[in-house]
Amino acid sequence: MWWQYCLVFLGALLFDIVPFPFLPAFTIMLFLQIFFHLNLWASICIGVAGSILGRYILTLYIPFISDKYFKPAKNEDIMFLGKKLKEKGWKSQLVIIAYSLLPLPTTPLFVAGGMSKISPLYIIPAFFVGKFISDTIALSFGKFASENIETIENHIISWQSISGFLASLLLLFALIFIDWRTLIQKKKFLLKFKVFK
Repeated sequence: MWWQYCLVFLGALLFDIVPFPFLPAFTIMLFLQIFFHLNLWASICIGVAGSILGRYILTLYIPFISDKYFKPAKNEDIMFLGKKLKEKGWKSQLVIIAYSLLPLPTTPLFVAGGMSKISPLYIIPAFFVGKFISDTIALSFGKFASENIETIENHIISWQSISGFLASLLLLFALIFIDWRTLIQKKKFLLKFKVFK
């Protein structure tokens, strides 16, 4: 029985460690919870712990990827954005919680945090609050999902799933190609496409 909970932890970790938009971690948590008839609250707690560790690792290794593949000017631009985010204090924490509650992948949030070299401990507490609430809601619908599996399978490729994926790609595009320093300091929108080495 304990190894099934290990799968929940590892699944959530692996889903949230990748630096590109992927399925939300609650999907693997929900699948394993239904498939093995696991305790709902144990699945939520263990899965959220796996997600947090995955996002923590992502923020630690993403600076090395960004230093290797992005021009120094782009890395400085993202660091400037991160500095502005930290200046907002508790307001930025509310933004992180609100963003974590949305049905959008949190990958762009952690990629931005990692590239700007913000300490993961600045993002993770607010992420934990939003993640715990949103995953609790998602897994609480597990009973409904298991009883209506055919309907769900028919709607995996739906306008909601496609729009969520596209929104995540758009956020990553904005993070990488918008000149944030120019936008914040001069209130001028500017795209820079020559950001890769």
